[in-house]
Amino acid sequence: MTTCTAAVAHGPHSDFVLEELTVQEPQAGEVRVRVAGVGLCHTDLVFRDQIATYPFPAVFGHEGAGVIDAIGEGVEGFSVGDKVIVGFSSCGACPRCDEGLPSYCRSFVPLNYAGMRVTDGSRAYANGDAPVASHFFGQSTFATYAITRARNLVRVEGSAAALEMLGTLACGFQTGAGAIMRTFDCQPGTSLVVFGGGPVGLAAVMAAKIRGCAPIILVEPVETRRAVGRELGATDVIDPAAGDLAATIRALVPEGVDFAFDTTGNVSVIEAGMAALGSHGAIGLVGVPREAGASITVNISALMTPGHRIYGIIEGDSDQQNFIPELIAHHAAGRFPFDRLVQTFPLAEINDAIAAQARGECIKVVLIP
Repeated sequence: MTTCTAAVAHGPHSDFVLEELTVQEPQAGEVRVRVAGVGLCHTDLVFRDQIATYPFPAVFGHEGAGVIDAIGEGVEGFSVGDKVIVGFSSCGACPRCDEGLPSYCRSFVPLNYAGMRVTDGSRAYANGDAPVASHFFGQSTFATYAITRARNLVRVEGSAAALEMLGTLACGFQTGAGAIMRTFDCQPGTSLVVFGGGPVGLAAVMAAKIRGCAPIILVEPVETRRAVGRELGATDVIDPAAGDLAATIRALVPEGVDFAFDTTGNVSVIEAGMAALGSHGAIGLVGVPREAGASITVNISALMTPGHRIYGIIEGDSDQQNFIPELIAHHAAGRFPFDRLVQTFPLAEINDAIAAQARGECIKVVLIP
């Protein structure tokens, strides 16, 4: 019997509790990964706090990286000892998966949000006889060991970054970079405003610099994050407290921006971004709102006449088996220095890490089991 240490959530808005759990052997198509590091993402917390119904007790965590420890029946292309990044889960057989858009897989919700295997309803973790929800984003990596489907994995090859840092590419950094490089497919000289200088927003800034966007405008209330944004490629920074946000952006780009990217989920910010769009401009939304029922107001004529577009974006429209290696290559070339944004904490200090991140003391947390 394999055991692990995991950070377990027992209810909304509650602290995580470190517990010793048993871990099942991998089933057909699955592997077990010894986790080297896992990113702490806002999505872990909003699911803990029940933005959508999720079973408790639960192990969250969806930005894992580590080493394959055991392999289930039928797994091909991976071996025990392989270093891997653990990404989101998709079926691999529906029309969206077939066209290279697995984050819009028709089975995305059950595969990533059910808290169990969809094949038989079983859970990979247990505390004594009591099952503990697993397979969050197909992995649940707030633990020393995780069970995941082989399809979730990206083998790590030729990375200059430490293995424990690389799981952050599986969601937050991938989402920000993918929005610019895949959803928008920004071309040189296109103008961009990014709302929010957290991990996702700063990944977008780095990707925009790679793509040659100009100007690259970062809107962020924390001064130190605005400074980091400038270092990473932002040509202009705005404190949203300084005044009318749309007017401030229009002062920099009078004709309006080509692209706006919101990581905040704040309705007034999103509406300001829409007001700052130029002709045939597009806004992409990745920020999870505080309230599940939050909605924006759209004037239909004002949307139609200039041909404005609104994109909901999951995982940066990424085909992770191809896009994550692309980001690793950009990192190796010095163009995507995501690891300079990371601060590590022991998994045992997860609650302190959450508080530090909320206070703005660190940009991206990686937990080390």
